[in-house]
Amino acid sequence: MVMIGDATPAIRVERLAKRYGRVEALKNVSFDVREGEIMGFLGLNGAGKTTTIRILLDLVRPTAGRAFVFGLDCHTRGLDARARIGYLPGELGFYGDMTGEATLAVLARLSGRAIDMRLQRELLDRLELSPRDLRRRVREYSTGMKRKLGIVQAFQADPPLLILDEPTEGLDPLMQEAVYQLLSDTRRRGRTVFMSSHVLPEVERVCDRIGLVRQGELVLASPVDEVRRLAARSVRVLFNEDVQSSGAAWPEGCEVLELAPRAWSLRVHGALGPLVAMVSSMPVQDIEVREPRLEDVVKRYYRDEAAS
Repeated sequence: MVMIGDATPAIRVERLAKRYGRVEALKNVSFDVREGEIMGFLGLNGAGKTTTIRILLDLVRPTAGRAFVFGLDCHTRGLDARARIGYLPGELGFYGDMTGEATLAVLARLSGRAIDMRLQRELLDRLELSPRDLRRRVREYSTGMKRKLGIVQAFQADPPLLILDEPTEGLDPLMQEAVYQLLSDTRRRGRTVFMSSHVLPEVERVCDRIGLVRQGELVLASPVDEVRRLAARSVRVLFNEDVQSSGAAWPEGCEVLELAPRAWSLRVHGALGPLVAMVSSMPVQDIEVREPRLEDVVKRYYRDEAAS
């Protein structure tokens, strides 16, 4: 489990397990989400992400283990826990005959928290849902408009915890950017976000930490910067004239990808200093370094899962 001292986390999951007949959807999953952070929850379809979210919302009961929201047991005090959550489901089940305005009003009454109308108007403006749009019936909405309406209903009560399932699914790039800014502003106000996403550059941009589930097990839970350091950097060394590479004593952590007389392509785990020292006496024109990305690590776990 990820421990955070004596502070009560926004989410605490302790040894969660869920079995559907012979299928183990979750296996002994434990993690914390700190108050005021954005945590990305990743995994392939069927890995256990949605099951975990449903247990937090008390829509599904675990076979074993417990889950807490701000110290409240999600099973025994489910109503109190859900009153602190703004939830955006992956599949929006709005009533098609209701208008957008009526949908927001009904969900506001169900939330158990007072709606900040000024915040609601700000959300509608940022996501470009006009009064005319809100007077239309939801069945006339595009997929993107429904997603925007879902985001507004999740945020409009300014809950201390937001659980978002694929928040930018179906949105165009400009609206995705608006959501990223909204998430950043929400974190600055001290709110906590727990979000699942398949868009790895999105997770890398907005999340502080990630948890990665694979076949029901939590296989990685770390800050994004630490996860990046698990991957090697791509290094390309360019020379002004032909150089000999045969018999070279490569520093520890250097993996040779391609050697040409005037260009070397390498993968480097760890510090670059030994490689720089090695080529310092050579006619180096330039050294190009591509820092590792989150997806370089995560996709490795995905490939391992697909192969198993």
